Amino acid sequence: MRVMQSSRPSRRPRLIGRGIAAALLAAQSASAQGRIMLPAGSVIMVRTTAPLQSDVARNGQSFETSVDESVGVDEYTIVPAGSRIRGVITLVRPATRQQSGVIEVAFDRLTLSDGSVVPITGKLTSTDTVERRQIDTDPNARVVLIGERGGIGAAIAGAGASRTPNNIFAALGNMLSEGRDVNVPAGTPLAVKLETAVALRGRGRLRGNEASTIYTAAERIRAAQEALARQSYYRGPINGQLTDATRRALFEYQVDKGIDGTGNLDGRTARALGLNLAGSLGGAMLTADQASAVRRDAQSLVARHRSELGASAVGQLGAGRAYAQSDLELWFALSAMADNASVYEQIVRNGGNRDAAVLAGRALVSTARRVDTAIQGARTSSQLQSGWSGIRQQLTAIESSSTSN
Repeated sequence: MRVMQSSRPSRRPRLIGRGIAAALLAAQSASAQGRIMLPAGSVIMVRTTAPLQSDVARNGQSFETSVDESVGVDEYTIVPAGSRIRGVITLVRPATRQQSGVIEVAFDRLTLSDGSVVPITGKLTSTDTVERRQIDTDPNARVVLIGERGGIGAAIAGAGASRTPNNIFAALGNMLSEGRDVNVPAGTPLAVKLETAVALRGRGRLRGNEASTIYTAAERIRAAQEALARQSYYRGPINGQLTDATRRALFEYQVDKGIDGTGNLDGRTARALGLNLAGSLGGAMLTADQASAVRRDAQSLVARHRSELGASAVGQLGAGRAYAQSDLELWFALSAMADNASVYEQIVRNGGNRDAAVLAGRALVSTARRVDTAIQGARTSSQLQSGWSGIRQQLTAIESSSTSN
């Protein structure tokens, strides 16, 4: 397929236990429970599974596309290869002798490989540098397929932001003079640009630095900005934020290096820029929601143990009660665990440095081991012991990875 803009001729595009088993299962479980954000502006490469033809298509007709490669965000796979993205034809006009056929599409649904369905808001975009530059000058542009002589099925054009069909056709001008229908064969690559962010469940940790992984962590974006600035692609602030200017710089770099032009900081682009994808540390980390759960459970255990000791909220102990050293050591250890779990939650939730989060997880595990020791000699209820076992289970993923690194 070829991509075009209404203001200039187009060029041919590139459309486009605690052993090893327990560690793996725990890491997969940790990733599966959390939600990971695929940011707005991300581009997913798909292929059509059936033809798109303006002479037979109808408004409201849906069609399916298949995701070419698994999409990951930072540490986790979130969209497995073979997942489907549904397109809907929102405008169609067949060709006449004087004017080419036109099809406009939108993308509204992602069906993952396990059958789960996620609503999305996506639009067609181009991976060709000339056309993409012009499409991106108007973020509200309606992007349409146009039948053309000499192309393989269609061209893509930005037709301005008008909501009126006649205005769209007028904006396309001479591009409609070919008098050909849109005829996009099955298997044609397309680029879907997300207009809003999508929260998806993690589906297992990535086994390596996969080419289609999208990096969004602030330290990765900052490193990319620095590398792009050194090569004169980026002139904005080095702030670790995936801004429009950063995406444009990534896109220009990708086009020059022969990489699919998506504007994503993906694995291919990060490697070409020379970024350190592995980081200095290996190891697992909890999601923000999982870290919050550990913090809440630890705080609940502190309250329970304080109640069992007959202590007040301000630490006043019963004057006539005899206490063992182990009872107070457990109180101190649980209190430290709750405080440290709160700090760990902040580090994970605020992001910005994955290595720091891994180290914080190891520190949290060290604090948990102090509780393990203290609880053995303390006089505790079965409820408290059960609650502590639940927390230790939640920490299995980071503890297993820290002992193997």
